[in-house]
Amino acid sequence: MSPDLWMILAFAGLLIAGVPVAFSLALAGAVGIVTGLSPDMLATLGTNTYNSIAKYPLIAIPLFIMTGLIFERAGVALRLVRFAQALIGPRHGGLALVAVLVCMIMGGMSGSGPADAAAVAMVMLPSMTKAGYPRPFSATLIAASASTAILIPPSVALILYSIVVPGVDLRALFAAGLFPGVLAGLALLVPALLVSRRYGWEGGGRMPEAERPKIGESFKQALPALFAPVLILGGLRSGLFTPTEAAVVAVAYGALVGLFLTREIGLRELWSLFGEAAVISGVVMLIIALAGIFAWAGTMLGTFRHLAEWIIGLSDNGVLLLILIMLAVLLAGMLLDAISIYLIMMPILTPVMQHLDWNPVWFGILLAMNIAIGQFTPPVAVNLMVTTEIAKIRLEETLGWALLFVLAMAGALALVAIFPEIALWLPRILGYNV
Repeated sequence: MSPDLWMILAFAGLLIAGVPVAFSLALAGAVGIVTGLSPDMLATLGTNTYNSIAKYPLIAIPLFIMTGLIFERAGVALRLVRFAQALIGPRHGGLALVAVLVCMIMGGMSGSGPADAAAVAMVMLPSMTKAGYPRPFSATLIAASASTAILIPPSVALILYSIVVPGVDLRALFAAGLFPGVLAGLALLVPALLVSRRYGWEGGGRMPEAERPKIGESFKQALPALFAPVLILGGLRSGLFTPTEAAVVAVAYGALVGLFLTREIGLRELWSLFGEAAVISGVVMLIIALAGIFAWAGTMLGTFRHLAEWIIGLSDNGVLLLILIMLAVLLAGMLLDAISIYLIMMPILTPVMQHLDWNPVWFGILLAMNIAIGQFTPPVAVNLMVTTEIAKIRLEETLGWALLFVLAMAGALALVAIFPEIALWLPRILGYNV
C-alpha cells in the first residue's frame, strides 16, 4: 500500500476507534512520515506543532471565546429577549421570531454556535414551553438559529479559514458573512412562523398585552448588547483596529458591561471565566497544533495534491463538483467540528478552488454555511446537543424538526451559491480585496 493510503486509513481507523480528532491527526501524520519518508523525520514533530500555532491572527480565537463567555454570563441574552418581545409583541410565532433574532444578535458577539445556543436556550426555552411550543421544536429552532454565529462576524470559523487559505482578507470574510448570515436566519424564520401559525402555538398561552415589556425601558437595558457588534464591525471598517485587536476590545467591553452595567458578574467570576476560556481555547489550539503534523506529512507525501487531482478528474463540470464538495462538507459537518473540517479538508479543497477559479471569499462563506447546517444535524450536532440537554429531551425527538430547518438553510446556501454577490457585494462596497 502507498504511504498516502496508510495515512488516510490510519486517520479513519483512529476516528472510528474513538480517538479524539487532535490525536488522530497527529498519529496519522506520524504513520505517513514513517511509511513514506523516514522514521528520522519524526524529529520534525515538535517544529511542526509549534509552527501551526505560531501565527498572530490565532490570538483572536481565545479572545472571542472569552467574549462569548462574558456576554453569556452577563445577562445579555435576557435583555435582548425582553427588547425583542417589546418590539414584536404578542402574536402567533412571536417567540419563535424572538429566538431567531436574539440568536443572530448574540452571534455577532460570541462567534460560537454552542455558546450562542446555550445562552439563548436558558432564557427562551421556559417561555416558549409555557406559550405552547413543543420542547423538541424550540430546542431545534434555537440550535439552528445559533448556527448563524459562524457566519455573522466575528466568527471563529472564518478566522481559521483566513489562516488556512493564504491571501484571504479576514475583514472581507467578516463583511461577506453578514448578508448570508441574515439570509440563513430568515430562511429558518419562515418555516418556524408557518408551523407556529399552523398549530396555533402562542394561542392560549401567549404573553398578554399587559405583560409586554416597555419598548423604551427594554431598549435602554439592551443597548450595551446591541452596541457590541457595532463597536467590533465599526472599528474594523474604520481601520481603528485589526481583527485581532478587535477581539481584545470585545473582551474589554464585555467585561465593562458585565461588571458595571448589568452587574451580573463580579471580579471572582470574571477570573473563573478566564480559566474556562483558557480550557476551551486549549482544546482548539491543541487540534490546530497537532493538525500541523498531518498537514506537513500530507504535503510532503503529495497526498493532498493527489486527492485534489482525483476530485478535479471526477468531472469537467464546476457546478457538479461544487455540489459534490458541499455534500461531502455537510457529511463532515454532521460528524466533526468546524475547526477540524477546515484543517482536514482545506489542504485538499484549496487546489480544487484555484483550478476552477472560484472566489476564495465566496467559497469560504459557502463552506461556513454548510458547516453551520452540520451543527444542528444529527448524529453529532453540537448545538442541538446543548439545547436538548437544557430542554431535558432526547436528541432523537428533534429529528423531524431538524430536517425541516436543514432544508430551509440549504435553500439559503443554494441562493448564495447561485448568486455570489449576496456574499461579495458588501466587501466590494467597503473596498476590501475580493
